[in-house]
Amino acid sequence: MTTDLDNQHCGVIAIVGAPNAGKSTLVNALVGQKVAITSPKAQTTRTRVMGVAIEGDTQMVLVDTPGIFAPKRRLDRAMVQAAWGGAQGADLIALVVDGKAGLGAKMEPIINALAARPEKKWLILNKVDIAIKEKLLVHTQRLYEQLDIAETFFVSAATGDGLPELKTAFANAMPEGPWHFPEDQVSDATDRMLAAEITREQLYHQLHAELPYAAAVDTEKYSEREDGSVEIHQQILVGRSSQRAIVLGKGGQRLKEIGSKARAELANLLGVKVHLYLHVKVKEDWEDDRFIYRDIGLDWVE
Repeated sequence: MTTDLDNQHCGVIAIVGAPNAGKSTLVNALVGQKVAITSPKAQTTRTRVMGVAIEGDTQMVLVDTPGIFAPKRRLDRAMVQAAWGGAQGADLIALVVDGKAGLGAKMEPIINALAARPEKKWLILNKVDIAIKEKLLVHTQRLYEQLDIAETFFVSAATGDGLPELKTAFANAMPEGPWHFPEDQVSDATDRMLAAEITREQLYHQLHAELPYAAAVDTEKYSEREDGSVEIHQQILVGRSSQRAIVLGKGGQRLKEIGSKARAELANLLGVKVHLYLHVKVKEDWEDDRFIYRDIGLDWVE
């Protein structure tokens, strides 16, 4: 694909909202491939993830932010700081609202913070395929009363309903300027970071409610072999030995399954054979380890 360099447009769109609103699914769908992990578990996204979408001569840098919620721990505070940091200086803030769950108390701090922000704001009502239509209009009216919303879209990131129209509208709203990324780059995440995220996604998918939210994956080694394949060594950090037993499963079967699924997905995303080695480590205070924050892409907060 070639573009007219004199006619290029490029801008940054911050995707914000409460946990589990479907932000990552929306970003992946607009980019056209996976750049952010998804899970039914709330607060899956921890760091800012940039996805790069292209429409004609326009490049859109989509910043998928962690869900904004009332922070209780250091990790929570770091995630919320990352979310608002991702919105800083954006050409457009897209507020994604779960059309089925609606507007509960968890939306109040987000609405209050957005009201004070200068960026242009669009409202994206997501999950319209499973939402009650009358309630969508009620949610929209309430938000219009509280925020200066320039545009509203009703979409389903899961089914694709309304996404072509949203992508075109996003593209039309971007300012003139050179592209920020090469046209074949879909994310700013390194392969090392992506590898950790894919394994963490499998932890969520396979363990569901069994594993608390407080688990981390640290990629200790990432190297390319002479045959072009990739060797990855990761440690899964949990807070207690009982959690280690859950991740391992009977005879280590659960960990093998997590590794098998993560390896297959990484091979598909990277386009090469992947050798993935996982081990589980109990580290009670990992949430207070500065180096872990650095490795997973979060700023340390006091």
